Amino acid sequence: MLALTFTTLANQAARLRPALRKLRAVVDDPSAGQPRESLAKVITLVFVPFAIGYYLSYFFRCTNAIIAPQLTSEFGLDAGDLGLLTAMYFLTFAAFQLPLGVLLDRYGPRRVQSLLLLFAAAGAILFASGQTIEALALGRGLIGLGVAGCLMASLKAGTMWFDQRHWPTVNGCYLAIGGLGAVSATAPLETALGFIDWRTVFLILAGVTVAIAALIFVTVPEHRNDAPVPKLGKQIRELGQIFVNLGFWRCAPLTITSMAANMSIQGLWAGPWLKDVAGFGRDGVAETLLVLALALAGGSLVLGVLASWLEGFGISLLTFFGICAGIFISFQAAIVFELMPRALWPWVGFGLFSNIAMFTFAYITRYFPKELSGRAITSMNTFIFTGVFLMQYLMGEVIDLWPVDASGGYHREAYFAAFGVVLIAQIISFIWFLLAGRLQNRRA
Repeated sequence: MLALTFTTLANQAARLRPALRKLRAVVDDPSAGQPRESLAKVITLVFVPFAIGYYLSYFFRCTNAIIAPQLTSEFGLDAGDLGLLTAMYFLTFAAFQLPLGVLLDRYGPRRVQSLLLLFAAAGAILFASGQTIEALALGRGLIGLGVAGCLMASLKAGTMWFDQRHWPTVNGCYLAIGGLGAVSATAPLETALGFIDWRTVFLILAGVTVAIAALIFVTVPEHRNDAPVPKLGKQIRELGQIFVNLGFWRCAPLTITSMAANMSIQGLWAGPWLKDVAGFGRDGVAETLLVLALALAGGSLVLGVLASWLEGFGISLLTFFGICAGIFISFQAAIVFELMPRALWPWVGFGLFSNIAMFTFAYITRYFPKELSGRAITSMNTFIFTGVFLMQYLMGEVIDLWPVDASGGYHREAYFAAFGVVLIAQIISFIWFLLAGRLQNRRA
């Protein structure tokens, strides 16, 4: 297992080399406004620190899928308790998004993100030392608050340092490295739990989080902006421009339901499904989750580069987003209806198309003025993570409608109902995406 862990991580790192070469081309492009001599500086001092932070946030997000059996046995949790505990991360994450957007636009990603990560470190310590479900929930909530800006700060930094033509590629590279965090939270974490317990894992994570906060604060340069800082009240009032915009609301429902499906299933319920429905043991579950996470990271990279390339042929980000969403829904249908419950291909497809929100973020950061970019992406993220919290928690409540079986697992019918609700929500939002597109074209 340990050899498999390091081999898969090495292979995934190799897959990221084309992404870094693509970033080199992006920064080295004179037409993008970046001087050639700034190449190493931008990648090393801007891209890498924020990417490491996003890697950490994804690791935190996915840990409960592996440690769920330990938490369940130690604290006597049912499916609803486990869903609520895990979803606390998303509740605080979502609640902080609107203030986060104002802070990013006002103070910049460097200062905001380095401070927030200290809250995540405190949450990891509390989670590691918690003796009650309430303490665990509070710790999980603090972690969610602390990493609430990891992706948004990265995307904001991308809009500041890279030309907008390359934002889909840059976003895809960030999400690919975040996907490595999901990889690390599968078989590697399972391997680590053979030597240390889950509490020690979170204490180590707390120390790593403080180190990353220091790295971002010390190494990331301030982006010079000679424009006067607007008044806080004006920044808050400008949120109204976002919330009344049809372009924003065309994308929002499909983005929300797709990302909620991704994070709720991949971050928690895929593990129990693989055990109870597919019949895998712990090693089989961990290895399948590893493949899923590798597909997520690889898909983020490949689709991000592909989106930028297709734009050169007149295929817009929203068109490509809709195509990818349809494929993502199809793979989920294969899982829901158990076409081949022990096969890897539905989970590989699920992972490849999981992070399609990167197209939405690239679209809305272009669609709104640059000075609104932080608030635009965090507004979308508010709805995304509110949806994730509700979906992850409600999936647990739906599963709890069926009694556990003799082995302590959940019935197939329970998973069919819970995963089916997620699928239906996405189909409805996909229909709205198509109808709103027609309305948007008429108005244009």
